[in-house]
Amino acid sequence: MTASIDGSAPIPPLTRTTRLAFGAGAMANGVKSAAFSSYLMLYFNQVVGVPAAIVGTALACTLLVDAIVDPFLGRWADVTRSRWGRRHPFMFAAAIPTTVFFFLTWFPPGGLSHVQLGLWIFALAAATRASISAFEINTSAMGSELTEVYSERTKLFSLRYWFGYAGAYGFTSFSLAFIFVESEAFPQGQLNPASYVNFAGLGALLIFLAIMVCGIGTKNRIPYMRQADARTGEPKLTLRQHAGEMLAAFKNRGFLAIFGFGVFKYTAIGLYSATTLYFGTYLFKLSTGALALLTLDSFVAATLAAPLAPILSDRIGKRASSMIFAVLGVSIGLTPLVLSYFDLFFVPGDPLLVPTLFIVGAVYGAMVAISLINTSAMLADVVEDSAVETGRHTAGTFFSASSFMQQCSNALGIFMAGQVLAWSDFPERADPETLPRAVVDSLLIHYIPTSITLWTIGALMLAFYPITRARHERNIEILRAREAEARDQQLRDAPIGGPAR
Repeated sequence: MTASIDGSAPIPPLTRTTRLAFGAGAMANGVKSAAFSSYLMLYFNQVVGVPAAIVGTALACTLLVDAIVDPFLGRWADVTRSRWGRRHPFMFAAAIPTTVFFFLTWFPPGGLSHVQLGLWIFALAAATRASISAFEINTSAMGSELTEVYSERTKLFSLRYWFGYAGAYGFTSFSLAFIFVESEAFPQGQLNPASYVNFAGLGALLIFLAIMVCGIGTKNRIPYMRQADARTGEPKLTLRQHAGEMLAAFKNRGFLAIFGFGVFKYTAIGLYSATTLYFGTYLFKLSTGALALLTLDSFVAATLAAPLAPILSDRIGKRASSMIFAVLGVSIGLTPLVLSYFDLFFVPGDPLLVPTLFIVGAVYGAMVAISLINTSAMLADVVEDSAVETGRHTAGTFFSASSFMQQCSNALGIFMAGQVLAWSDFPERADPETLPRAVVDSLLIHYIPTSITLWTIGALMLAFYPITRARHERNIEILRAREAEARDQQLRDAPIGGPAR
């Protein structure tokens, strides 16, 4: 057993079941992100026939909703006191709304104009993002409250990312293999509109199950997690005071470095996710079976990254590993596209094409996953660093800002994908067999420099992150000393014979 942060009572160690339940929760956001990032643009652009610029703009506009909802949810959770703590009420409340909104996104009413379809995409995608944020923010924040140990946090977030990747790419692979089945009418099954009924239904079911498994499986830790600070005898905070406390937290230098990296990183990931099926369908002309196989490279990547991230964190530090593997990984990932532009890569149908893409994707994905895992663990360390500066533990506030940054940046990435497709004069409902190669080359020439620039600028932002292992351990000792002093003072102030609280 380990001592609680205030030293008042021993905390039983995390069981394997609790760890797995915590990790499994990431599958919900993994499924949602895979569907929205990789398929929403393709579905509405190539299946429904909505111009890519409208789809991209509609999704980018959801950031306006995220900007309001995510910080509000994080702050609300931080100050919530209930018998279920401050995280689980929001986690359970998110299950049904997220499931319903996700499913409805794919089925707009008939007869809508392109602009009206854009409004539908905006409304339903924003509602889905807002509802899943209530779960994702509090689950992520819970990671910093389950353990205070520097290296253990990296292991927890490694597990979480593994499940997130398993959800995203397992769902994608299964859909390509068994839902988007090729037929004579639709040689590329992902262009068959009828397939999206089962696709949306399966995604909604997986999201609901992941949320419930995580909530139920971690409910036993509620008594041992930090609760909202009591404000006995103090008036309720005004909206302005709430905003002031949030802004004070956001001034933390470590948080700002992670936030800056995240903006560029997730924009690049959103751009990649929205265009990868275009490259697979129109550049490499892969079958749905091959596409299904290639989605498993990310599962392999996550399996490699989960044990490697804590090791690299211990040996070279969280910041260094996040920076190095972000840039190195994306450079490797872009290699097939660069070589294809110069006609130096395997042509469609070559027996070495799919195996090579699989290996490159697994290596690229593992490196990027290592970067993502360590930056998440870094954000958990920011919670104590900020608490030393401000006197408040605001994990929900930080992770809500991270959720806002992630979702908005993904939306910006999809918006950029729409613009890249528009700049490339990529037509709606294009036929892979008749699409001119010049159009595909134009897509490559716009995509490649944009991606590498986003990743490089983002990685440079992390150079300003100041928290090392030594600083984190010092922060923990300072917080323990403060809370022990506060507890002793409470005992001294208690009336003789009165209960110690």
